[in-house]
Amino acid sequence: QAQLVESGGGLVQPGDSLTLSCTATGRIFNSGAVGWFRQISGKEREFVASKAWLLPDTYYADAVKGRFFISGDKAKKTAYLQMNDLRPEDTAVYYCAADLSAAGMTVTTTLQHWGQGTQVTVSS
Repeated sequence: QAQLVESGGGLVQPGDSLTLSCTATGRIFNSGAVGWFRQISGKEREFVASKAWLLPDTYYADAVKGRFFISGDKAKKTAYLQMNDLRPEDTAVYYCAADLSAAGMTVTTTLQHWGQGTQVTVSS
């Protein structure tokens, strides 16, 4: 069964760094793209970053550009989100997703596969 599993969330202080991982089982991550999204309590899920597996294309939301970096290891079927200089407004449940297009992920949350989410809390 195709599945995405996120890990790496936790409680950190402002300015800290954290790396999230997303590991796929089944046929996910053989091609297409992976993306990271987040959902702040009471708000809609929003795009954070995406990358294509077979192309160098990466995309970032303006709010995280220069602080967050998406990467992946296709052999391990694992994607990562390196988050630096974390801020309280980054507090959210973070989800990874898989679909055909990295660019498409910037404009829709109707995607083929989703993980269960991992909580990131930034607080002093």
